[in-house]
Amino acid sequence: MIKSIITLQALFLSIWALFSVIKRDEAIPASTITICHSTPGSTPEIDGMKQFALDPAFQALHLAPLPIHYDAIGKDITFKTPDGTDARGYFIKAKGNSNKWLFVYQEWWGLNDYIKRQSDTFYKDLGEDVNVLALDMYDGKVATTPQEAGKLVSGVNETRLENIVKGGVEYAGKNAKIANVGWCFGGGWSLRSGLLGGSQTIGTIMYYGMPVRDVEQLKKLNGDVLGLFATETRISKEVIEEFDANMKAAGKKLTYKIFPGVHGFANPSNPKYDEEGAKEAYAMSLDYLKKKF
Repeated sequence: MIKSIITLQALFLSIWALFSVIKRDEAIPASTITICHSTPGSTPEIDGMKQFALDPAFQALHLAPLPIHYDAIGKDITFKTPDGTDARGYFIKAKGNSNKWLFVYQEWWGLNDYIKRQSDTFYKDLGEDVNVLALDMYDGKVATTPQEAGKLVSGVNETRLENIVKGGVEYAGKNAKIANVGWCFGGGWSLRSGLLGGSQTIGTIMYYGMPVRDVEQLKKLNGDVLGLFATETRISKEVIEEFDANMKAAGKKLTYKIFPGVHGFANPSNPKYDEEGAKEAYAMSLDYLKKKF
């Protein structure tokens, strides 16, 4: 009798385990998982990342940022958004009157001191005649561990993010000419910002972010795109080549390079930071921006 009960229990546990695996596979098919942003078919940049932002295997790809203390030259600001609330940003104003603007988009960690330092670097290297605005896409929250970052990404609201971008465009003014740059999470949002900026967009740089796949959306993009990608399996060579084909189908230009580094290779907060690759990528970015401005 006892042996029969144990056998039935074992059978039940086996069926339950098999059912759990099937349900998990249905929820997140392996073919749809990509790093930093996308699931085929929808507005991929947010929904797709939410699927696996809390996955320990995905989080392990993002090592916790190294500590930094940085005295920024700009200031923290707030600005209104179309949804009637305030958004935050880090702003360095051009020395003279200038309609040149660079929007900077954070990695999935948030608007931390590394992003502020990079914003200052762009400002100085662009001759201090470009207004630089790093938009806070997390409304003041900053992560210091992959687990915290995963929770922040999984909790974002895409409509709110769009309102932050639109608020930034309104803050810059109707005569502003806007270029965009971002990394990882911000790489995808740099491209989205280019779309949301409409005719005010003059160029877009995306570091290892997942592209928008909808050709009809890409047709709305003003200006071209510089893509700086890494050798990785999720934002893969095939994904990038598809993006290139989609840009051509939309009548747009993509210039890109795939660097032999890990995801996040250009981020000095990454313990696997590739200094040589990062310098080359930054030189390409700076040259691109100088030509746009």
